[in-house]
Amino acid sequence: QVQLVESGGGLVPVGDSLRLSCQASGRSFHINAMAWFSQAPGQDAEFVAVISGDGGITQYADSVKGRFTISRDNAENTVTLQMNNLKPEDTALYYCAAAGSPFIATATTDFIIWGQGTRVTVSS
Repeated sequence: QVQLVESGGGLVPVGDSLRLSCQASGRSFHINAMAWFSQAPGQDAEFVAVISGDGGITQYADSVKGRFTISRDNAENTVTLQMNNLKPEDTALYYCAAAGSPFIATATTDFIIWGQGTRVTVSS
């Protein structure tokens, strides 16, 4: 069983950057596609970015393309979300999630393990 712990959230001004990290524990981390989802207050969780099990394929939500970059280090069991040029609408709780396969997916139902989340607040 893989367990996920996110870190790196915080309060930043518009245009600033944050680097979110997700530390996975447990075996077979490399077989899981990994993703980040965001959840604003009162809203459902939304797809942000996903990376395949081998790190070779990534996909992003249109709202973050060109600003966010997802990466992974299977040797260190980590997944990172580099967030640049942050906007107020990026404010949310960000979750790291592991899929049930190595292939990219974007629906919350494709992800079987979730972290507790790390909060990002962008002030205008």
